[in-house]
Amino acid sequence: MFKRSLFIVSLIFVFATGQAQQLNVATFNLRYKNGGDERKGNGWDQRMPVIADLIRFHDFDIFGTQEGLQEQLQGLSGILTDYSYIGVGRDNGKEKGEHAAIFYKKNQFRLLKSGNFWLSEKTDRPNRGWDAALPRICSWGEFEHIASGRKFYFFNTHFDHVGVTARRESAKLILKKVKELAGEDPAFLTGDFNVDQTNEIYGILNGSTLLRDSYETAAFRYALNGTFNHFEINAKTSSRIDHIFISPCIQAKRYGVLTDSYRVPEAQTKNVSTSGNFPKEVTLQEYEAKLPSDHYPVMIVAELGDCK
Repeated sequence: MFKRSLFIVSLIFVFATGQAQQLNVATFNLRYKNGGDERKGNGWDQRMPVIADLIRFHDFDIFGTQEGLQEQLQGLSGILTDYSYIGVGRDNGKEKGEHAAIFYKKNQFRLLKSGNFWLSEKTDRPNRGWDAALPRICSWGEFEHIASGRKFYFFNTHFDHVGVTARRESAKLILKKVKELAGEDPAFLTGDFNVDQTNEIYGILNGSTLLRDSYETAAFRYALNGTFNHFEINAKTSSRIDHIFISPCIQAKRYGVLTDSYRVPEAQTKNVSTSGNFPKEVTLQEYEAKLPSDHYPVMIVAELGDCK
């Protein structure tokens, strides 16, 4: 009887641990707060609660963000009270400038170590590298998955939008840092890389022995669009410039480009004429379709493996 009970307990533990190792991992370019977007009806204060609800509904466990200014990250953190975040501003290594912040659920992960490096020949201080138009940064953390005790590394970045050499050298630098910091531990790399899946710079990362694009390895893909939308809800592209790269020992169960939208009232809202067999209780009104950001978030359901 004792042996049977012990066996059942062991099964429950194995099942629970296995379930706990399945993570919802995402990358999300939030779009930096600016007056131009606000005048066009895409202001941050309008978008922030939608973004927060999107994150909570899709139940992101850990995710990288790009372009977020300190004010934006603090506002989002005030809503997402189950999460903490790490990262510094790229302009001064403190609060100034866009961050490549990493948000994570406090009850699921223990932060063991964290750091930042600049995508440049001088990695330890704020500066522009190679032919980049702007300073660029990569933030990283070493995490312990509390339920399973598994450790992994998470890197998050935003490549330059102008410098081709900068993007190429940034890819090489990140691979070097992943090898140095993560070693044989599982690693995620998320970000806005400003190159799509056809670009040779993308190939540096996806063709390495350290990382693979989760899109390529996922057992199931839900990607009806690319990842940049320019706030144009009716636009379509096949280019994916936001990526989640994973160590070979991490299994991507599902991959999705999340094209969630929301509605705001028209200047003069009026009822839409309906005909046909609609219930009389149904009333449709004219609203304008909006997007939470000028990038769609990407999410994977990942299972941590043993890389050693």
